[in-house]
Amino acid sequence: MTDTEKAGQPDRLSVVIGATDGIHVLTAAGEIDHHSGDVLRQALDLAGTPRPRVVVDLRQVTFMDSSGINLFIAAHRALSEAGGWIRLAGASDPVRRVLELVGVDTFIDCHASLREALTA
Repeated sequence: MTDTEKAGQPDRLSVVIGATDGIHVLTAAGEIDHHSGDVLRQALDLAGTPRPRVVVDLRQVTFMDSSGINLFIAAHRALSEAGGWIRLAGASDPVRRVLELVGVDTFIDCHASLREALTA
């Protein structure tokens, strides 16, 4: 693929998986949409330990559509059923507005920073 072809593509989503004090930390960067949702879905599926606890760091996410909302709702259900939880951290204003418009922030804890999400 040439640089010109890459320049015409939307920001690809990447997810880096780490852990802090037994909490899975997924750091996402790019756009969460229909084309990139599988990357996030696969990362969320890796958190299958007993009583899984997951924080998704959204600081570098530039766009999110209903695909991302659906992924977070499904993850919330699955993790809650397994005795765990999911928290979202550091969403930019546009991403936070999407979360608030559909009410995700009423059942998934959303925090201004990764530190807050990890210590809540």
